[in-house]
Amino acid sequence: MIRLILADDHPVFRSGLRAVLEAEPDLDVTAVAASGAEALSAATEHRPDVAVLDLNMPGGDGLSVTAQIRAVARGEAVFGSGIAARMLAHFSRAAASAPFPQLTEREHEVLRLIAGGADNTTVARRLAVSGKTVRNHVSNIITKLQVVDRAGAILRARDAGLGGNASEAR
Repeated sequence: MIRLILADDHPVFRSGLRAVLEAEPDLDVTAVAASGAEALSAATEHRPDVAVLDLNMPGGDGLSVTAQIRAVARGEAVFGSGIAARMLAHFSRAAASAPFPQLTEREHEVLRLIAGGADNTTVARRLAVSGKTVRNHVSNIITKLQVVDRAGAILRARDAGLGGNASEAR
């Protein structure tokens, strides 16, 4: 199990990244911070294997916080080579398996259908769910993919090879 802390001053990004990381069975998000000072405090308290830090935060940017964490750790490497190798292997496996691992199976279905050109009514009919359920799934997809709207989600899906065929929507 890889223990990590996450620090970012943008709440939506922080929440989305936390959801992605917590969905991974090998990762344990031990603390979340909104500033450099909070990140330093969390690192001191939780002693994580990895610290995922925003470069531009109030109360200390990611680079200065990393230096402070190293000082607190009394020379211990914050990102040891063993942890770096485990993180790289972990994310390489996840990237190779399927696009958008942060989405649920149902959200993948909805994304594939809307990327194929289906409207909400068609998606609801195909999946035997209500229109409100489809709207909720689309909203979750937009949040998890960190895009502004449905069109952004469709573009990301098509770039990943999903839903480019309009016959998928029928």
